[in-house]
Amino acid sequence: MLDLAGQLHAWIEEGREFAVATVVAVGGSAPRPPGAALAVDSEGTVIGSVSGGCVEGAVYDLCLQALQDGEPLVERFGYSDEDAFAVGLTCGGTIDVMVTPYDASQTPQAAALSAAAHGEPVALARVVRGPDELLGRAVLVRPDGSHEGGLGGHRELDRTVTDQARALLDAGRTRTVELSEDGSHCPGGLTLLVESAVPAPRMIVFGAIDFASALVRVGKFLGYHVTVCDARPVFATRARFPEADDIVVDWPHRYLRGTETDRRTVLCVLTHDAKFDVPLLTEALRLPVAYVGAMGSRRTHEDRDRRLREAGVSERELARLRSPIGLDLGARTPEETAVSIAAEIIAARHGGTGHPLTGSGRPIHRAGRVAGQLPQAV
Repeated sequence: MLDLAGQLHAWIEEGREFAVATVVAVGGSAPRPPGAALAVDSEGTVIGSVSGGCVEGAVYDLCLQALQDGEPLVERFGYSDEDAFAVGLTCGGTIDVMVTPYDASQTPQAAALSAAAHGEPVALARVVRGPDELLGRAVLVRPDGSHEGGLGGHRELDRTVTDQARALLDAGRTRTVELSEDGSHCPGGLTLLVESAVPAPRMIVFGAIDFASALVRVGKFLGYHVTVCDARPVFATRARFPEADDIVVDWPHRYLRGTETDRRTVLCVLTHDAKFDVPLLTEALRLPVAYVGAMGSRRTHEDRDRRLREAGVSERELARLRSPIGLDLGARTPEETAVSIAAEIIAARHGGTGHPLTGSGRPIHRAGRVAGQLPQAV
């Protein structure tokens, strides 16, 4: 639901009533992960998606039903080969969808949408399986551990949920949590979906060249907060990079040493100039970031490897370097190269192989990479 925070917060501000359908669990090959949402207001306006199109019509009807009844409900959609016209997922997977009516009186949910819409980190834990009186109840949790809402006076349960949600918020993850009704960690009694909304991850592009301009556009499309850094002020200009969030004129290694990064940050080194690359990569390969890639020919890569070793970079640190940067797509233009780099970043993030899906026989959606487990019963 928090992936629609901007639009849903606006609806609340306008006084609209609406229902939200949220994917709360998946099984097998499913098109969208837990947390994906579709919303319908009282006038029939729809935003978002829970399945990429397979069951959107049926979910739309469930939202209208929830608006009329005023009660949350959970529906499971799967694949059935018994009736070719039955509503279901053509991909063969299974999704559980919780549909909940909302208005401005639901404080935890409204506060979570407001925080997420304004770029503030927040987690929202909602009961998606359990006793009817708890279904849909929510707790909002902030990074400092403060929270709003509760699960009906169960103080120990509220404390456990808050701790679990805070841990997932720190990791920037969305997933389901199994708890007992007394707040212990024994699974079986309750299933909660914990959605985390965190600021956009950073992409830092070093080297204000034409390839960087294309990569900035792709990075923004993928949802990154994109910074361009170059020591040469004549190249690092707003006119050349209008879509970048930040443009920094500084020596790359000095800027990287002083800026904030985390385990979601991706670093793309496009300078392919040893006087910039070696000190920069010496810093980058020792940081706990998601991805470090460097542009250049294979000859440039071999020379850079030698220089990095001479600078004291270990073999283990060198093994983290993606160089030459990107996947082998046969790219030629800056735009094609940007797609190649983005494809490698996505593959590294999700454990993809980069191989064609045709003829691979591998599942398209790996169960081990999905944020959430399918409950046994809803």
